[in-house]
Amino acid sequence: MPKTERIELRVSAVDKDAIASAAELEHVSTTVFVRNAVLARVEHVRARSERTLMAAEQFDALVASLDVPDETPNLARAFAHKRKFIQR
Repeated sequence: MPKTERIELRVSAVDKDAIASAAELEHVSTTVFVRNAVLARVEHVRARSERTLMAAEQFDALVASLDVPDETPNLARAFAHKRKFIQR
């Protein structure tokens, strides 16, 4: 896909030097380094928003709770009443 859009970013001289140094260590341009870093963060944020993470113990408790019925007094009362309409 052609690259036609620009994003400009202001950083301190110290940050610019750090980014350029890291890009050099990776043998890529500063632009490629920054784009790759941002896109990796994009994937992380998107993945986090689409998944719910929890400890294994918490997950096991959640699944076990699905096997235990909740008390439903309102539903029980509703079914205890005689029907007003009868389907034929």
